[in-house]
Amino acid sequence: MRIPLALAVATVLTGPVLAAGPSIEGCTACHGAGTSQTEGIPSLGGMPALYVTNQLFMFREGQRKADPMNSLAEPMSDEDLQAYGAAIATLPAPTYQGPAADAERVARANAAIAKHRCASCHGAQLGGDKGVPRIRGQREEYLVTALTTYKTSERAGFDPQMNEVAGELSPNEIADLAYAIARKP
Repeated sequence: MRIPLALAVATVLTGPVLAAGPSIEGCTACHGAGTSQTEGIPSLGGMPALYVTNQLFMFREGQRKADPMNSLAEPMSDEDLQAYGAAIATLPAPTYQGPAADAERVARANAAIAKHRCASCHGAQLGGDKGVPRIRGQREEYLVTALTTYKTSERAGFDPQMNEVAGELSPNEIADLAYAIARKP
């Protein structure tokens, strides 16, 4: 029986894994218990299980590059990927706790959300669904990086639609979208 590296890390950090499913303590050490406190590391709370499973699959197969995720996912079986996806999906969704957002930037972002039809995939409240991520409440700098790397095609999506949509975004739109989506209630 192969023990996934992420599972081994979690076991070292938290003790044995229970039969009820994988321990995600190793995941939350970097990503937080729903809300990441680490710059450049995305919040995983509120993510749909299928989306998480797909991302872990892409890390495992080398279709998406992000250390240490590639090495953590590499030994995982399909069943491991699904179990981690289901476990991570139970984390509470992040919510913005800072000062009120600038109304002008939010208005520009809302116009860009409508123009680029973000809600058609991410949902009316940008909470994601099935294979589409929750982006509401995500870390601002992570959103900037994700949109920029989709725009330049440095990051491949599970489906190329994000690369096409992001390819149309201006740097100012990316900045406003990240700002407003991170603060969206």
